[in-house]
Amino acid sequence: VLVRLLRRRVGIRLRDLGPMRVARRSALLDLDLRDRRSGWPLEMVIRAHRAGWRIEEVDVDYRPRVGRSKVTGTVRGTVTAVADMSRLLA
Repeated sequence: VLVRLLRRRVGIRLRDLGPMRVARRSALLDLDLRDRRSGWPLEMVIRAHRAGWRIEEVDVDYRPRVGRSKVTGTVRGTVTAVADMSRLLA
């Protein structure tokens, strides 16, 4: 759902808002990111897109998660993430 909203509202064509990102520290600081919670990954992708960065998805092999997600594994985490990301997409 989030990726579809990104495509429609911002024009970013992604398949997933994955957890791994690579950027030079100085360029990342220049984005002037403000969110310090669950909206940070979304804010970073939106601001990078608006700054003209090349955004590329690369498939990466990974091992299954051990334990439960702090975000989608709890009601509070899910509600917080949805609120933070909804605010950024508004």
